[in-house]
Amino acid sequence: MTHFAAIGIGAGAAAALLFASVTSGTLLSIPLFYLAPLPIMIAGLGWSHWVALIAMFTGAIALGMAFGAVFLFAFIAGAGIPGWWLCYLTMLARSASGAARECENQVTLEWYPPGRLVMWAALLAAFAVLVAILNFGTDADSFRAGLRGALATILRAETGTSPGASPNAPGIGKVDRLIDFLVSVIPAAAAVLTAITDLLNLWLAGRVVKFSGRLLRPWPQLSAMTLPRMMIAALALAITLSFVDGLLGIAASVFSATLLLAYGVLGFAVLHAITAGMNMRGFVLTLTYAVVGVLGWPLLALCLLGLIDTVFGLRGHAARMRGPPAHS
Repeated sequence: MTHFAAIGIGAGAAAALLFASVTSGTLLSIPLFYLAPLPIMIAGLGWSHWVALIAMFTGAIALGMAFGAVFLFAFIAGAGIPGWWLCYLTMLARSASGAARECENQVTLEWYPPGRLVMWAALLAAFAVLVAILNFGTDADSFRAGLRGALATILRAETGTSPGASPNAPGIGKVDRLIDFLVSVIPAAAAVLTAITDLLNLWLAGRVVKFSGRLLRPWPQLSAMTLPRMMIAALALAITLSFVDGLLGIAASVFSATLLLAYGVLGFAVLHAITAGMNMRGFVLTLTYAVVGVLGWPLLALCLLGLIDTVFGLRGHAARMRGPPAHS
């Protein structure tokens, strides 16, 4: 027990340092900040979700003592809860009889599906952004005013504009319209980025723990992942509510963005599955990842691909067209 506590405290301290790096204001601090859940996930996947829970509270208490309650709650919502909950679900399994058990390396175990892990990552990212929104205000007007003021302060500092004056940028002039645009897109964009980094941290933590030989769960076949059908209804509801004025519309747009990202991840899985056996498979996958990584917006096509597969079973049709694998 003492050994587990020491690992949890060490992981929590590492997570807190990564999270606090954002206070330095350097470009390197941004990727370090988004890596904050990684030590918690490594502790949870390699030892126990109780160790991850110790790490979460250790990091939160350390940040709270150093920087105040805002950092404490931000760490819990943005790094602690996602890191603990995702590794808990990852190591969750049930036997053929349906009884839920954890970390039992038996052939009869059915492990928690990776598609549902993607769904939870999307929901947790939206939750973290909503907590950040409430720090600016409890209604839409106060949130927009607070975020606009924060962005204007940053731009004044970067461009050398005097306090109280409208910030200017070289080649752009007055950037009031740019600030208004950023205020409208930052909540959804931040939620998508948080969900992506949570999934990447979970994948990286799994690889690290697997390499160390401590991962009890077999590595899942990601190309076979599926999402619950109820997510289509949830996505439709979120998109509809995103047109509503006020804080409800902002929250709905955040959930819409993260749920669409989940279907984009499913679209990648579908692409991996339907290109199996193709001569140009490597080129197609590399090109797709590169285009999405550079441009971003082609991810919408993969979201559509994931939605089509959920409704019509595209991977099943592709497998039937290929026929059974050839045996020598």
